[in-house]
Amino acid sequence: MTLGTEWLIDASGCDAAALADLDRLRAVFDRVIRDLDLNVLGEIAWHRFDHPGGVSGLALLSESHLTCHTYPEFRAATFNLYCCRNRDSWSWETTLKELLGATEVNVRVFERMNTRATAGAAK
Repeated sequence: MTLGTEWLIDASGCDAAALADLDRLRAVFDRVIRDLDLNVLGEIAWHRFDHPGGVSGLALLSESHLTCHTYPEFRAATFNLYCCRNRDSWSWETTLKELLGATEVNVRVFERMNTRATAGAAK
């Protein structure tokens, strides 16, 4: 039994200024949420850190969550999307190259399993 799908995204070679730009990061979240028809619960939480100005974001979703952490000093960003409902893959590479200037985007996909149901089925 699949409990959901989790996408772990690492973007590197990004524009350092874009990684500290809250409007650009909001635009990434807005596109993911709109394109995948996700439902935000409450307000999206954002925090901008002091020098070098990285940003963390968290959207609590009825489907689970969307997060990001940016590292301008390393020209890198990480994103995590976990959905407990089936969703199509999304254009992480294209969008992060466009909005953050990423030169490389690595997307890993994990199917989250109910280990109790799996273990019981194997006996």
